[in-house]
Amino acid sequence: MSDTISSAILDTFENPFPDRDYRIDTVCPEFTSMCPKTGQPDFGTLTLSYVPDQTCYELKSLKLYLQQFRNYGAFYESVANQILDDLVAVTQPREMKLVAEFTPRGGIRTTVTVEFRSPGRSAG
Repeated sequence: MSDTISSAILDTFENPFPDRDYRIDTVCPEFTSMCPKTGQPDFGTLTLSYVPDQTCYELKSLKLYLQQFRNYGAFYESVANQILDDLVAVTQPREMKLVAEFTPRGGIRTTVTVEFRSPGRSAG
């Protein structure tokens, strides 16, 4: 089992339209992490939505980054917040939102939504 997740694997490229606000949505329907209590896999769909500033994340590196969570024991809340924090640190977006929808376990479905807005940007 891995003890840490490395954000160093995340790669970026220059935003081709940095003077325009536009939203990029990425859906990752096969996300897997591990329950820290039981060691059992947790399955979910991640939906990332962001308004880039100067950089965008590259999709293959995102896939490789997310695969690290397969053997990483963490609760849903920690997983969602860590992914958002790492992506914000790498891309410095104008705004970013992550919705992590986990499949039911024991008859209970959990969705964790985390958001980032650069200073000075209002909710909208």
